[in-house]
Amino acid sequence: MIRSDIQAGIATIALDRPPANALNTAFTAAIREAHGQACAAGARVVILTGRPGMFSGGLDVPELLPQPRPAIEAFWLEFFRLSHALASSPVPVVAALSGHAPAGGAVLAIHCDYRMAARGNFRIGLNEVAVGLPVPDCIMLAFEHLLGARVAQRLAMTAQLVGMDEALDIGLVDELVEAEQLMDRAVEWSQRLAALPPLAMKLARRRLVSLLEPEADARLATELWFSDETQAGMRALVARLAK
Repeated sequence: MIRSDIQAGIATIALDRPPANALNTAFTAAIREAHGQACAAGARVVILTGRPGMFSGGLDVPELLPQPRPAIEAFWLEFFRLSHALASSPVPVVAALSGHAPAGGAVLAIHCDYRMAARGNFRIGLNEVAVGLPVPDCIMLAFEHLLGARVAQRLAMTAQLVGMDEALDIGLVDELVEAEQLMDRAVEWSQRLAALPPLAMKLARRRLVSLLEPEADARLATELWFSDETQAGMRALVARLAK
């Protein structure tokens, strides 16, 4: 599910769970473990990327939906621990968005320090409301930090996914790159970061850590998950996917 590499202080973590890099408990834990191992191995910068055409399609709803409450809370705890790990990373994390990044994929991206995206007919955003799942406050705060409160609220409220050109215009991504040049550009940007004094750079990076409480966030997300509205919306989603 994960392909990891580190060269000259630049670590690459490539998500590879076909077809959509959908997030379940084991995959989410593996991403967090790969990030921790890269930092422990001396990486100065971590690049997080996906499969061609798909960064991550978000939660693996067909797998998660039938699971009991303890398993769902365990998933959310792992998911929020991963968000916390990215936001509190001791080294910068660059998201190289190789394709679509809706919902959970966008959550991973917005907790990184820099987002560059492949040009193409790809979309990104928080569309959880479309399946009846409210966007947790901790994720909404990160979204608002990037886009400003009004734009973030409008996009989340309407479950809107935007193309990468619009994402660049509103600040959801920082840079667009031709798909075949994405990883070369990500490495080039990372090399620039790695050459900077690490302590000074770390203190200048945005920090959302004080706003993230994985255990409390997981409990709240679990309650929302089992609401009648959310369950109905997700069952409809699974039916659409089955077709």
